[in-house]
Amino acid sequence: MLKLKYSEFFLECGTDEAGRGCLAGPVTAAAVILPEGFSNDMLNDSKKLSERKRQVLRPIIEEQAVSYGVAHIWPATIDKINILNASILAMHHAIEQLPVVEFISVDGNRFKQFGDIPYETVIKGDGKYMNIAAASVLAKTYRDDYMKKIHDEFPDYDWISNKGYPTVRHREALKKYGSTKYHRLSFRLLPEQLKLDF
Repeated sequence: MLKLKYSEFFLECGTDEAGRGCLAGPVTAAAVILPEGFSNDMLNDSKKLSERKRQVLRPIIEEQAVSYGVAHIWPATIDKINILNASILAMHHAIEQLPVVEFISVDGNRFKQFGDIPYETVIKGDGKYMNIAAASVLAKTYRDDYMKKIHDEFPDYDWISNKGYPTVRHREALKKYGSTKYHRLSFRLLPEQLKLDF
């Protein structure tokens, strides 16, 4: 059973991203503040849930959350500032949509200070805390919906199935047809190149 949140602050948001390892499409982040007493046995890291379960959970989260925000960062910006910075920037934009935040719990091990709000990074936090898990579900479903919308424009890349991740069919289409306006041109960046500099 996941815990509700990391800290003792009432207005603690959990934040997470989706699409960091993709070759195409945006990186998407969500930030969610859940109410005291919130509980849902189905809620978990979005990667451990079926698409059906994520779609069931999304309206529950949206309806019961104290507040939530979702933000996309597009490929041109990803290429300009790198995927790490783009992921954090997406989290910042999602948090900006929340009226009040007292504490930020971040999935992963990298973040950049957002204003003067205290924060903590939590490795595999989406499998430990419900507010981070809720953010992971919203980020994943919003991003998946976007990739489904653009699939018909370039069906050879099979985004309706792979959502922009580097599957065999996606990589073969890239070799055959080249990149599209939705592709990231900098996905080969090495970990040591991913510096916080935005």
